[in-house]
Amino acid sequence: MNERQEILNGFAVEMRRGTVVLSVLSRLQSPKYGYSLIQELKQNEFGVEANTLYPLLRRLEKQQILKSEWETQGAKPRKYYVLTDFGKEIFEELKNYWKNMQSYLNVLVSGEDC
Repeated sequence: MNERQEILNGFAVEMRRGTVVLSVLSRLQSPKYGYSLIQELKQNEFGVEANTLYPLLRRLEKQQILKSEWETQGAKPRKYYVLTDFGKEIFEELKNYWKNMQSYLNVLVSGEDC
């Protein structure tokens, strides 16, 4: 890989990293377990690695944005995550922030004045 491609890849990784939380929260309106969340994000062209997702889920749970519950009735136990009421509020605020930022960035990258 040449230097140009390495620079572009680095910037792309930084941009994606900033959207992981919003992407994960968008999928947790209903309960999901980790692997199903990884698959769903991947299907929507937003692949996330397990070693990124699981620490994030634990952090969001610690912040009381998510709650989890173990399901032990199936073939193997699964821990399901879902937004708390506080998490829903945070998600809505992040969505609004994202929409505003997207509007501002569209103006900036188009070369127009704000």
